[in-house]
Amino acid sequence: MATIPIPTGRLLRTPDGVDLVLTRTFRLPVEEVWAAVTESARTALWFGPWEGDGAPGRTVRVRMVFEEREPWTEMRVEACEAPHRLAVSTVDEAGSWNLELKLSGTSAGAPGAGGTELTFIQHRDTEAGLGEIGAGWEYYLDTLAASLDGMPRPVFEDYYPAQKAYFEGLTAE
Repeated sequence: MATIPIPTGRLLRTPDGVDLVLTRTFRLPVEEVWAAVTESARTALWFGPWEGDGAPGRTVRVRMVFEEREPWTEMRVEACEAPHRLAVSTVDEAGSWNLELKLSGTSAGAPGAGGTELTFIQHRDTEAGLGEIGAGWEYYLDTLAASLDGMPRPVFEDYYPAQKAYFEGLTAE
C-alpha cells in the first residue's frame, strides 16, 4: 500500500477572495528551478510542454500531459520576472485560473548557493472545489520535485481522493 503524501496547502484571505498557497524547497540554485518551471522541455517532465512566445502579455499553448486526453489549453503570461516570479492565467470549462510562482534563493556560484524555495499561489475568488484542486497542485509540485531529483513520478491516486478532506477543511488565515 502506498504512503499518502502529507498535504501542505494553506488558505489565505485576500481582498478579492482567497489564495491557495503551497511551498516546496529544493537544494538547487534558483536558476535551475526557474528553468524547470519555464523551459518547455523541462515543464514537459512535470506539467506539460508549451509552445508560443512566453513573454508578458502573450499567450502560450500548454499540453496537459498528465490529464485525461492530454488536452491543450491557452495560458496568458501575466508576468515573467526571471528568475523569481511567473504569473499566468487561463480560462477553461472548470473556470478561471490565476496562478503565480515565486522563487527565492541563491544563485549558482553565490556564497551559500544551492537552495531555492518555491511558493505556488492560486488566486481564487471562492473556496469552492478546493478538495480536488488542492490535491492536484500537491501532485504537480511533487512531480516537479521528482523531475528535479531524478526520481520516479508520483501516482495521482495517492493524492486524490486521500487529500480531499484536508483541502475541503481549510479555513482562510
